[in-house]
Amino acid sequence: MNKLDDFFTEDVEKFSKLYFDYLKDVFDKIDLSEIKIFIDILLLARERGATIFFMGNGGSAATASHFANDLAFGTNEYIKPFKAMSITDNMPVITALSNDYGYDEIFIRQLKIYGTKGDVLVGISASGNSENLIKAFKYAATSEIKTVALTAFDGGIMREIADQGIHIPTNMNEYGPAEDLHMVLDHLIGGYLMRLVKK
Repeated sequence: MNKLDDFFTEDVEKFSKLYFDYLKDVFDKIDLSEIKIFIDILLLARERGATIFFMGNGGSAATASHFANDLAFGTNEYIKPFKAMSITDNMPVITALSNDYGYDEIFIRQLKIYGTKGDVLVGISASGNSENLIKAFKYAATSEIKTVALTAFDGGIMREIADQGIHIPTNMNEYGPAEDLHMVLDHLIGGYLMRLVKK
């Protein structure tokens, strides 16, 4: 059941309060140890000069771009940077691969070109069931590229096959709250790492 449908009211102030209250409830259910593990993965990738790839579809594509930007440039570290990039951003590449090979191929084919052993692949998906993300995760597993799934709902296939992940425990089809909290993770992790590397 979608909680937003349950508490919808035409009273916008009441709806706003209920929406925020629901976000607080979901926040309290997040496993904070998953955030620590993800940060450790990012720090280890930085130490070895590995590339951290982000990917997603729709709103999660925007989050992937934002996350990569905040990690690579928001930390303002150039001597030993976080080599992060979003493989959602090159529209000529995405449209070419989609047109020539199918939309399911847009991430795996980029990973085959850019990815190397020891890199990290972060997939962002509320459902965890997008075929183009799953294909890239399966390729990563055969190429010694570590996978991290940022999911919601029940986590889907991506949560099952990922090496690590952070799960946002929303109800099914609650895309707004799921994507809200994925963006909070971006700013939380970026804000932490920005300060950590400048110590």
